[in-house]
Amino acid sequence: MKWEYKTLKIEPEKKFWSWGGDLDAEGVDVQLNRMGQQGWELVSALDTNSSNHGATRFVVLIFKRPV
Repeated sequence: MKWEYKTLKIEPEKKFWSWGGDLDAEGVDVQLNRMGQQGWELVSALDTNSSNHGATRFVVLIFKRPV
């Protein structure tokens, strides 16, 4: 089977200068459901930390679907 992949980067809302912020969970749900309706399956999710206090800089979502 052959696959195609898509990467989505989500940035949290900034609250404390460069410390990162809150992730809009409802907004992420909307994006996840939209991707699912297009046939994409979420296969991995990870966050990237800033050097300040371990705050999340952004979240990376990786999807795949059959070609």
